[in-house]
Amino acid sequence: MDKIKRILAVIDPTSDEQQSLSRAVEIADRTGAQITAFMSIYDFSYEMTTMLSADEREVMRKAVITDKEQWLSSLASKHEGNQFDTKVVWHNRPFEAIIREVLNENYDIVIKGTHQHDTLKSVIFTPTDWHLIRKCPTPVLLVKDHKWQVNGAIIAAVNASTDDDQHQALSERIIKDAQFIAKMAQGDLHIVNAYPATPVNIAIEIPEFNPTQYNETVKNHHEESTLALGNKFDIAPDHQHVEEGLPEDVLPRIAKKLDSELVVIGTVGRTGFSAALIGNTAEHVIDRLDCDVLALKPDGYKSPLEG
Repeated sequence: MDKIKRILAVIDPTSDEQQSLSRAVEIADRTGAQITAFMSIYDFSYEMTTMLSADEREVMRKAVITDKEQWLSSLASKHEGNQFDTKVVWHNRPFEAIIREVLNENYDIVIKGTHQHDTLKSVIFTPTDWHLIRKCPTPVLLVKDHKWQVNGAIIAAVNASTDDDQHQALSERIIKDAQFIAKMAQGDLHIVNAYPATPVNIAIEIPEFNPTQYNETVKNHHEESTLALGNKFDIAPDHQHVEEGLPEDVLPRIAKKLDSELVVIGTVGRTGFSAALIGNTAEHVIDRLDCDVLALKPDGYKSPLEG
């Protein structure tokens, strides 16, 4: 993502506060991008009523769509100086409507608001969020209701020591996109790499096994790999974080410590055993973050809705 020219801002028809639109305007002001405010609506009662003919149901659907288009235009008019397109579609699966729009119109990024639990102050992700994270080919930015702060921490979550070419390429893509956003938002870029602890069963089953030495070897390997990756992108050593533990524990902890504005993370589609593990890890991480999340797919990823 070396540029953002077209933004798809997903509008929540149940809310007057539209975080996605606010973040889209924030990005468009800095990039000159064109924003499309997009909404998917559906009312089962219009499909099921036997009192109306097919033509009458179609007329009613169009009337509802027109009403929502006018509402979208009124939302857009609150953001003076920005040009918006608006689009409302009738679809019973919002995530599919969003992905179809992405595939048809080639957007650079999808921005969607998240829900915040009022008492726990934590983010709640909806089924639509998860479907987009898993299946949308375009980067998906899930946002909270706050402005990005100047010099705020932008975290790139990487797997620096992998031998898998696809995962290596994805780590580099994550850093490049995080750098782009950090530059655009005047943020402060950090990279985070988590590495696993010693498997307990190995330490128990193999008497001559030295867990301390093993831990030190693994730690050094990850630190060296992360340093090499960070140096490739001119990231200062004190902005490179390597910690032992599961990614779903390490990333939220560092994000909270740095009071981060955004975490950029890679997600891999659920095809094959190893990909399912990567996918699940990404979801566990995302579910525990209380900041904005940018979820990326590997280059060449094809959505299951394509073709």
